[in-house]
Amino acid sequence: MTGWGSTAVQGGPGGVEGGAVLSGRRYGYAETERSRALRAAVSGLRHALARHPVELPDRAVAEEELAALAAMAAESEPEPARLRGALLLVLGALGSVSALAEPLTELNAAIARFGPPSGRR
Repeated sequence: MTGWGSTAVQGGPGGVEGGAVLSGRRYGYAETERSRALRAAVSGLRHALARHPVELPDRAVAEEELAALAAMAAESEPEPARLRGALLLVLGALGSVSALAEPLTELNAAIARFGPPSGRR
């Protein structure tokens, strides 16, 4: 199988499984546009955080939650409540760093695509 976003062909010895060409699939599910947006936002914030020269007291918390968000982005249907909980911890750890405002906004927007928290509609 090839990487994200490329066309992959899966199948047994007889060739393509069910005659289908599977595009953008990983771990048995089709990656959705919102999952791609979440992965991109997490990656962007991780890169911005890695380039940030100042040591932050809660950096480890943010990095841990970004790892959790990356894992959730790999799930077929991550729970919006879990996504929002991780977002709150990242915002609490990094929200006061103006240099990270844009990637934090992108992460917030990516998580918002998964819908409102349960109980709010």
